[in-house]
Amino acid sequence: MDGRLIYLMGPSGSGKDSLIEAAREPLRELKCEIIRRVITRSAESVGEDAIGVTPEEFERRQQAGDFSLSWQANGLAYGIPAEIDEWLRAGRSVLVNGSRANLRQALERYPTLLPVLLTVKDEVLRERLLRRGRETPEQIDARLARNALFKDRRATDLPVHLIDNSGDLADAVKQLLGLIRLNAAPDQT
Repeated sequence: MDGRLIYLMGPSGSGKDSLIEAAREPLRELKCEIIRRVITRSAESVGEDAIGVTPEEFERRQQAGDFSLSWQANGLAYGIPAEIDEWLRAGRSVLVNGSRANLRQALERYPTLLPVLLTVKDEVLRERLLRRGRETPEQIDARLARNALFKDRRATDLPVHLIDNSGDLADAVKQLLGLIRLNAAPDQT
């Protein structure tokens, strides 16, 4: 494949959806597509440009080979439409809203992918999750504990590019675009 897969990860509440939306136009200028992921609960799609489906519809699509990548997390199923393969073969970069737990699977299928981890300070993350109002304080504590475990493993695990989104969103957009420019597919520089 001639294009580059940009695999954006981060804990829920880190601002992945906000970053993607804020970077949408500059990404188009860099010939980078943004794929809408498929999720088994439409409520999870709030604030995200995703396609909400029933678990049965997700399973049907998965069996039909409609996803290039898929995973389960937090009781939901997520799929990245196979359309990304066409874009990558055409030499376009593609940004996906991925999962930290699915990074190894993604690297096996796309060995040249650019792994980007959006980080945020714990106190900022807690406040964002509380403000969002989708989870109880206990569920938020569990998310923060999972995030801490991932941070501990990250030092010896797969290399990723870090972007801190604890502050101004414009700074995170600038960092993301800089990473993509530095790591573009050869014919996109």
